[in-house]
Amino acid sequence: MSQIRAIIFDLDGTLVRYHGVEFESSWGAIAAAAGKQEESQRLLHEFLPRHDAYSEWVAKDAALLTGVPVRMITEKVFPPPYSAGVLQALGALHGRYTMGIISSGVDLVAKRVLADLKLDFAVANCLLIEGDHFTGKSETVVDLWQKAEMVEKIAAEHGLSLSEICFVGDHSNDLPVMRIVGLPIAFNPKDETLREIAHHVTDDFMTIPTVIEQFQNSRN
Repeated sequence: MSQIRAIIFDLDGTLVRYHGVEFESSWGAIAAAAGKQEESQRLLHEFLPRHDAYSEWVAKDAALLTGVPVRMITEKVFPPPYSAGVLQALGALHGRYTMGIISSGVDLVAKRVLADLKLDFAVANCLLIEGDHFTGKSETVVDLWQKAEMVEKIAAEHGLSLSEICFVGDHSNDLPVMRIVGLPIAFNPKDETLREIAHHVTDDFMTIPTVIEQFQNSRN
C-alpha cells in the first residue's frame, strides 16, 4: 500500500486565517487593507453561486486594486496570521515530506507563506504588479472549483500518485481534492460534508504530524 510522500495545504482558512473577512481569505484581507471591503464583498456574493464565473470574479476583484501601492497592503496583511500550531507542526514535518500550497487565494500571501514555512511549492492566483503598485490585472491559476485538477497536475510534476498525497483543507471547494487523495484531513471545516469525507478532522494543527504518522503505521 502507498505511503504518504507529500502534504498539500489549502491556504485561506487553513494555514492562515484572516479574521473579519469572509472565508478568512487573503482576497478579503487584501480588499479590506485597500479600503475596498464593501465592494469586494458585493462582488463575492454576486459571483460565488456561479461556478463557471470564477475567473471573471478574480478579474473584477483585482480591478479594485488598480493603482494601489503594494506596501499599503503588505503593511496590513503581513505577517500572515497563521493558524495556531502551524509553525510547530510544519517544523516537525519539514524534511520528511514534499510540502506545498494549492490555493485559489492570492499569490502575494502564498509566496510569503512559502518562504516563511520553507515549503517546496506554492500555486495560487496572481495579482499583477508593476513597479510598486498593483496594475488591477490578474491571472487565474487555481479556479476555486477546480482544485482537484491542479492537485493532479502537481502530483504528475513531482512523480507522485494521488494515494501518496495528504491534503489539508477547510471548505466545500476542497471536497473534490479530498475525494481523490490518500489522506484527506479537514482543518476547522466550514462545511459538514468535509467531516464525512475526511480521514481526520481537527482544529489543532499540532495533531497533524501524529495523524500522518499513525496513518503511515497503519499502512505497514
